Amino acid sequence: MDHDTQPIYQTRVKICGLTNLDDALVATEAGADLLGFIFYEKSPRNVTPRQVRDIIDQLGVAGNRLPFTAHRSPLLVGVFVNPSLEQVTRTLDYCGLDLAQLHGEEAPELLAALPGRAFKALRPKDAAEAASQAGQFARFGPAGGPDLLVDAYHPTLRGGGGQTGDWSLAAGLAAQHRLLLAGGLTPDNVAAAIAQVQPWGVDVASGVEATPGRKDHNRVRAFLAACAGER
Repeated sequence: MDHDTQPIYQTRVKICGLTNLDDALVATEAGADLLGFIFYEKSPRNVTPRQVRDIIDQLGVAGNRLPFTAHRSPLLVGVFVNPSLEQVTRTLDYCGLDLAQLHGEEAPELLAALPGRAFKALRPKDAAEAASQAGQFARFGPAGGPDLLVDAYHPTLRGGGGQTGDWSLAAGLAAQHRLLLAGGLTPDNVAAAIAQVQPWGVDVASGVEATPGRKDHNRVRAFLAACAGER
């Protein structure tokens, strides 16, 4: 199935930091285009490959099968921080994931070794660093997914901190690349972010949570509805 059959103007939505079946079901039913699972022990949203495999099996979307709604199957994304190539490939295959999001200090060579299966998350300090990093990594983005993700800069956090990113910086990247915008997005500000940045897609974790690792289902639905108003 072609995951990228939507019109080019339609903003994709990734619900990230999923840890349980109920949250994944709500995100899928609400129309999420990508579901994200975090394999990073220091994250409050950390999950094991076995947990993710069980969730995906129960969702019925592994192997690109349509779920119980008319909505097309979401892309399934594993989030990694400085993994080995073997860890990424083993986890993708075991869980039935489509893509790896690399959120650490990974080298371009790791993405080159994962053709069509990975994209790089950036946390640039400024526009110059953003342009430099995009030049290194954007060409490895998969055909059916983003070229890059850009998150809010923080010297230590690996995302999920709720900090709002630099939308002007992101807009510059989005004009040249299929950009997944992350960083402090909520149901209240995502429409404005889409209008200013015009990204390929938006990514939310903490902005739709009740507590870290547990989604607020009403906020998930509200986030998707706000995005739909800008699609």
